[in-house]
Amino acid sequence: MNKNMGNMDRIIRTVIALVVGVLILTGTLTGLAAVILGIFAVVFLLTSFVSICPLYTVLKISTKPKDAAAK
Repeated sequence: MNKNMGNMDRIIRTVIALVVGVLILTGTLTGLAAVILGIFAVVFLLTSFVSICPLYTVLKISTKPKDAAAK
């Protein structure tokens, strides 16, 4: 599978996941919203780590710069 996420996309996903994690750990976010957003946060971290977003693959989207995608 080809990587389809650029660095900025990975950074944004990581920051969002960390913010959600902090909100859950501090008790600001609770209940069903915490569970759902927690799952999204884990998915965001995993996709950021491997630089591949399955949804981007299905939609044929890439946030990688064009010159880096050609290599």
